[in-house]
Order: sequence, then C-alpha cells, then structure tokens
Amino acid sequence: MSKPSIAEAGEQLGRTLLKSVKEMQTGNAARKTKVKPNEVAAARLNTGLTQAEFAKALQISARTLQEWEQGRRQPSGAAKALLQIASRHPDIITEEFELTKQG
Repeated sequence: MSKPSIAEAGEQLGRTLLKSVKEMQTGNAARKTKVKPNEVAAARLNTGLTQAEFAKALQISARTLQEWEQGRRQPSGAAKALLQIASRHPDIITEEFELTKQG
C-alpha cells in the first residue's frame, strides 16, 4: 500500500469537507449531540428565567449558579432544598423574581 501524495490527500480532504458542508446545509449532520441539563439547569429552565434572573430570585450570585449548572460545584443542603422547590413549583421562583424586580 503506497502513501498518497500530498495533492491526493488534499483532494480527498477537500471532498470530505465539501460533503460535510452539504450535509450540514441539508440538515443531515452525521452526528447530533444532545446534552441533558443537570437538576440545577433543569429547575432554571422550568422557570423560563435566564441565569441572572434565576440567581437574583434565589439571592445567589450568577457565578455560583453557573458553577452549579456546569457541575464544578454542588449546592449545599439548604440550596438543594430550594432548588427542589424551584423544580416542583417554578411559578414560586418566577413570582419571587417579579417581586425582586419591583423592589
């Protein structure tokens, strides 16, 4: 088996890239990655609030919320309980956010 020349390798790479672009344009991507949000992100998504809004409603920093959502840190016991409430009753959190906006 002989090694392809640089020109042949370049042509093959070009064909592969062109094929990939055509697949993307038609929506036929070869691979789709779906990321399931963790419990913290899921609780926030249920409320429809942004990270900044959700953090304000919980009276925590947006950075802390980001750390929790990205799995770099875990919420404490009290915060876990609050997040469970947020997950089960998102309307309470959105109501709290509306109240913090007013005052």
